[in-house]
Amino acid sequence: MNQTVKLTAPYITLGQLLKKLAIVSSGGQAKWYLRDHQVLLNGQPEQRRGKKLYPADHIQIVGIGTIILAMAETDQK
Repeated sequence: MNQTVKLTAPYITLGQLLKKLAIVSSGGQAKWYLRDHQVLLNGQPEQRRGKKLYPADHIQIVGIGTIILAMAETDQK
C-alpha cells in the first residue's frame, strides 16, 4: 500500500508518524516496533523513533507499505 501523509508542521518524528498511522499507540511501543520491524527511510534502515522526517521523505515499512510525506496545502488569503 502506498500512502501520502500531509504535514502541517515542518517535520514529524518517526515515532509520531507511527502513531498517526495507528501502527503503535505510544512512543514506548514505537521503540519496540522499530527494534522488531524493518523500516527504511529513503532506502536506508532507520530505528530511531525521534528521527525527524521532512516533506519528500519516503518511509518504507515492511508489511505495511510506502509512505510519502508532503506539506499540507495552506489556505492563505
